[in-house]
Amino acid sequence: MTIAGLAPPLTPLKQIDQAMRDDGFAVVSAETVAQFSHIDLANLQSLAKFWGDLPRDPYLKDGGRYRFRRHASYEIKGNELTLVPHRAHWQSLDYNALHGGIERWFEPIQKELISNPEWQAVLLGLAHILNGLKQVNTWFVEAHQFRIDTTDGIGRPTPEGAHRDGVDFVAVFLLDRSGIKGGETRIFDASGSAGLRFTLTQPWSLLLMNDQRMIHESTPIQPLADYGYRDTLVLTYRSNGFQDSPNRSQQ
Repeated sequence: MTIAGLAPPLTPLKQIDQAMRDDGFAVVSAETVAQFSHIDLANLQSLAKFWGDLPRDPYLKDGGRYRFRRHASYEIKGNELTLVPHRAHWQSLDYNALHGGIERWFEPIQKELISNPEWQAVLLGLAHILNGLKQVNTWFVEAHQFRIDTTDGIGRPTPEGAHRDGVDFVAVFLLDRSGIKGGETRIFDASGSAGLRFTLTQPWSLLLMNDQRMIHESTPIQPLADYGYRDTLVLTYRSNGFQDSPNRSQQ
């Protein structure tokens, strides 16, 4: 893997498994996402409307007002997708030096999206691909809707910097880019210095990573005029339970 330009190298459906084994990542077009989800591309792209009403993230330690998000957690066993009771998002300081070590209770993903068949198909379709890479009884999945905007003049998709998430696999879908520059994706081999940089521009294009092998980040965004934003969906798949605070609370 070598440093490349800003056009992402797209991986066809039949080559995702091998790319993940060889390189630890794959970049996938929206058409391929619709294909492995067994849904129509237009129906997939219609889900973008659910990113227009995300609450502001109250936990940013840099004082920023630029991040908005919702969160949900699932268990996937075979072809069965189960929404679990709403829970905190927690990461250890080992994986998130800026926001780790605290329970972050984000507003839940809207019920209309939770019950949407296309939404469910994406989560299950991705699990099917990952089952080919690692045989597990249950995937513990966290879904994060993000909007990063330029309210503060600059928006930081990854204020914690280059990082891993402490899971097995991470899927980052681009939903929309509007009125911005920046937002470049950078991934690095965790065991060396090799890396790749590119910019996702197609709605519902996907970066899929083996979190144990890859470190990732996205560069800040700036407005082209008065205001802009970048919408993403991040799905994490973990095989040995959810990450929980040692002092887990209930709400």
